[in-house]
Amino acid sequence: QVNLMESGGGSVQAGWSLRLSCNNSGVILNRNCMAWFHEAPGKEREGVAFIYTRDGSTAYADSVNGRFTISRDTAENMVYLQTNKLKPGDNGTYYCAATAFILGRARCDSQPISAFIYWGQGTQVSVFW
Repeated sequence: QVNLMESGGGSVQAGWSLRLSCNNSGVILNRNCMAWFHEAPGKEREGVAFIYTRDGSTAYADSVNGRFTISRDTAENMVYLQTNKLKPGDNGTYYCAATAFILGRARCDSQPISAFIYWGQGTQVSVFW
């Protein structure tokens, strides 16, 4: 069983930072893709940051590359998203998600959203001028 729960959202001024956390209270994911998805108001959910739990390799959407950093703490079974230089376009709900076990090498940013079968409830981020 995988149980994901996000925290760390809030309301901040543009240019500030937030650190989002994803706690997995279930089985340890040691060969899975984990990701943070962003759902802006009225828009489709899109993956913005990805990490392969086996080797820690990461990938980012162009919209956040250079501003956001995904990381994991294997011992604590946590995944984080450090969001810097936030913009109003970053408004929305951020979800932590994970795929099932992946054999072989994984290109996590190439996985379709349907491959992410475990989801948290989301955490809200609001950015204002």
